[in-house]
Amino acid sequence: MRPIVLATTDPALNLATEEWLLRHTDRDIFMLWRNAPAVIVGRNQNTLAQIDEAYVRSRNIPVVRRLSGGGAVFHDLGNVNFTFVSLGSGGHGLDFQRFTTPILEAITALGVPCAFEGRNDLVINGRKFSGNAQHIWRDRVLHHGTLLFSAAVADLSGALRVDPEKYRDKAVKSVAKRVTNIAAHLPAPMDVTAFMDRIMDHVLAGAPRQALGLGPEEARGAAELAESRYRSYDWNFGASPDYALARTCRTPGGLVEAHLDVAGGVIRAVRLLGDYFGRRDVAELETHLAGCRHDRDALAQRLGEVALGDYLLGVDAPTLVDCFF
Repeated sequence: MRPIVLATTDPALNLATEEWLLRHTDRDIFMLWRNAPAVIVGRNQNTLAQIDEAYVRSRNIPVVRRLSGGGAVFHDLGNVNFTFVSLGSGGHGLDFQRFTTPILEAITALGVPCAFEGRNDLVINGRKFSGNAQHIWRDRVLHHGTLLFSAAVADLSGALRVDPEKYRDKAVKSVAKRVTNIAAHLPAPMDVTAFMDRIMDHVLAGAPRQALGLGPEEARGAAELAESRYRSYDWNFGASPDYALARTCRTPGGLVEAHLDVAGGVIRAVRLLGDYFGRRDVAELETHLAGCRHDRDALAQRLGEVALGDYLLGVDAPTLVDCFF
């Protein structure tokens, strides 16, 4: 098994590296990596329905969709991610315990009793410290998981908090669970890099580490994939399942009730109800907004093309854009 430790903490690049290796490696892989603060959403989720959009925007936290299913997670440098790429295993279907067992053994060896629970979680005394997901490509399996070592739990809860009544869709929903950091349960203090070393040593079972980084072709391929997919609106937001949004906002011009129908990240239809005033038929504005990406910058540009006050007296563009999220 080839060991890899990624030096970058760029979430888009790290997720792209996973996919590139899945498709091109000629050896089984075990990889450790960390991300700077980011929200990572599951392949089948509605991105906006999983995040507190104002929270992540105000803190410039990137939101990136991963290749595998499951729920949304918050990453920071106190969270260690592990990845297995297994060749010739795709025909066996999803098997979470096969890949989590060595991780459980490694953490137990550090003096922390832990267990597998539910579909895909690892827990300490019933509190979650690891979520796991898998993706099968041809005869290969990508298994990856989080290991909350010393993560900022307050940021985790803030970034993933969202009003459950705002979005209506059939996308996979994240399930909130009580979480804990591994570091809080260690019998003796340890920093995150030493923890990563211990995990790697256990999984390799004494085999030589050899080179831990990527080769030039791998790094180049991952960088290209990060630009074309993992940094794109189409992948991170547009790939969300169809959804409807309903939100009511109080504005200086009165109450505005926004109803959006969104498909492929693009607004198909808008209805603006409320007790506001305007001298022109708001249906004209609704028609003008149809076909716009459900994205703040795109909406601001589209609203800048009209005299908004003619339709919604006393409502400016930034206020209306806020009402669409």
